[in-house]
Amino acid sequence: MKPYHHVPIHECHEPLVPLPLPELAVVTPHPYVALGAPYGDRSPYWLRQTVVEALRRVQVALQAEQPGWRLQVFDAYRPIPVQQFMVDYTTQDLAHQQGLDWSQMAAAQQQALLETVYQFWALPSPDPKTPPPHSTGAAIDLTLMDAQGLPVAMGSPIDEVSARSHPDYFQAAAAEHSQFHVHRCLLRQLMTAAGFQQHPAEWWHFSNGDQLWAWLTTQQTGQFTVARYGCAESSLRSA
Repeated sequence: MKPYHHVPIHECHEPLVPLPLPELAVVTPHPYVALGAPYGDRSPYWLRQTVVEALRRVQVALQAEQPGWRLQVFDAYRPIPVQQFMVDYTTQDLAHQQGLDWSQMAAAQQQALLETVYQFWALPSPDPKTPPPHSTGAAIDLTLMDAQGLPVAMGSPIDEVSARSHPDYFQAAAAEHSQFHVHRCLLRQLMTAAGFQQHPAEWWHFSNGDQLWAWLTTQQTGQFTVARYGCAESSLRSA
């Protein structure tokens, strides 16, 4: 279990709503849909209503800082079966990168690889007390696009399983790489000003209202904070 899994969830049953497109840009085709992830009739471009409203404020603030720039959404809502699919895919892909065959690896090797994956991917837990952040409809993976519609250089791709994914990895970088840190800081500044919290290990991941958000808020403010969003599927079924 992660430390934030101990945070209580006081589900508010707020609906999932579509992201305001094309006000916000999206990665097309959606990367996990293209891999065959089982979304069913759910959309990866949904979030809780308050989270969408906060994103709109970020877009306005970004335009004030950098006219013509837009947020580009990589991924948002992720049903638990999709979370499981992507954990399995990432694990096997990482094994392949290391010249290994997952099915032929010893149990200890598999466990070590999974521990690496779970530094970046949440456990696809069906337990309503420990939902994956993206499955709550409160978490989003995103980057920036410039006025020409091109992705802004961030130093590493979204979902890269490496130290380069850490938000401050390029803080002490040489001059030719300093722009990566500047761009990451701009994204973080805008998102946190709108009430989001950044994942400690991922420059692209932000959330607003889930357990990770609540845990980070408590650490920063000293004021005990609970989560307002649990698993979105459970909320939809009980609404």
